Amino acid sequence: RAKEIKTKLGTLLQKPDSAIDFIIPYPEKPEKPPKAQKPSLEEALQWRDSLEKLLQNPYGLSSFHSFLRSEFSEENIEFWVACEDYRKTKSPVKMAEKAKKIYEEFIQTEAPKEVNIDHFTKAVTMKNLVEPSPSSFDMAQKRIFALMEKDSLPRFVRSEFYQELIK
Repeated sequence: RAKEIKTKLGTLLQKPDSAIDFIIPYPEKPEKPPKAQKPSLEEALQWRDSLEKLLQNPYGLSSFHSFLRSEFSEENIEFWVACEDYRKTKSPVKMAEKAKKIYEEFIQTEAPKEVNIDHFTKAVTMKNLVEPSPSSFDMAQKRIFALMEKDSLPRFVRSEFYQELIK
């Protein structure tokens, strides 16, 4: 239901074809990410075939996040990043805190940024959270990675922002 509302909002927020465009400027493409060093052409071209390489590059990650934000679908990349951060956590107390936050923000039904995972994956993840470990979110993270690889990456590669980057 939330995804349906998000999609409808996205449609409503599309750039109108009217004189109001002259009064309220709309960004033509996502803002370029600050700080991160622009990749070489060769590196950027590798992103077409490898979501992993895209996500390993700070500029690529930031660009991909900006692109998804422009499509109102940034919850998957934010979940993936949160899982990466969670996995690196050493303190059991901090791990439990982060696990709870990730669950409440991305996994639980009607979560503010609920990711689209199947019932089985959600059940396994919830079971893993009884005793949080660095691998608690692995299955869910892999599902979201596969979804981004199959769905979001091809859209990103066709986007104006990526096309500008490889010119």
